[in-house]
Amino acid sequence: MYELGVVHRTVHRPSDADVEKLAPFGVATIHEAMGRTGLMRPYIRPVYPKARLVGTAVTVLLQPGDNWMMHVAAEQVRPGDVLVAACTTECEDGFFGELLATSVRARGGRGLVIDGGCRDAAELEEMDFPVFSRAVNSKGTVKATLGSVNVPVVCANALVHPGDAVVGDADGVVVVPAGRVAEVAEAARKREENEEAKRKRLAAGELGLDIYGMREPLKAAGLRYVD
Repeated sequence: MYELGVVHRTVHRPSDADVEKLAPFGVATIHEAMGRTGLMRPYIRPVYPKARLVGTAVTVLLQPGDNWMMHVAAEQVRPGDVLVAACTTECEDGFFGELLATSVRARGGRGLVIDGGCRDAAELEEMDFPVFSRAVNSKGTVKATLGSVNVPVVCANALVHPGDAVVGDADGVVVVPAGRVAEVAEAARKREENEEAKRKRLAAGELGLDIYGMREPLKAAGLRYVD
């Protein structure tokens, strides 16, 4: 599926207003609201506590040990975008650091998700530039081999198209297809309202066994209480 040596300049992004509707919700809520789909593998972690991002994907296909395409991708970033970088094979080298973050932020970029390594973690935290990565690794990279920008990529087992919405928080990263952003945001809102009602009942001492109607199915399954 990979196309090498190409930069697609035209990206069909959902509206900023629709993307911002995802911002109040956590990754877990969005994942559940989308039918339990869209999650990246759990090894993709924020490089500093409380990192969070919401934006539209500019995708990058990297070659192992080579960050040339990161610099190419920076030119394609528009305000509200998030770089989403995959590699043609597994590699945990430090593809991205403070200098690239400075460049991406100057273009209006909101962060990076990478199935690879990054470095300058302390500086990224100081900048509050959110990065979600496979590893933190000081090992440098070269600039010698073509990849691509704005092609479909598989990042940590999630298929990402240019323009898809990406949300990251302490629970991981989820990808929302561009054409479903408004629908998923509304489903997440309804789910959050439902959970808030349950939260109040649980806080009042009511049990999940009763809220979720579990007692009869448990009895039918053979659960016994022994005094």
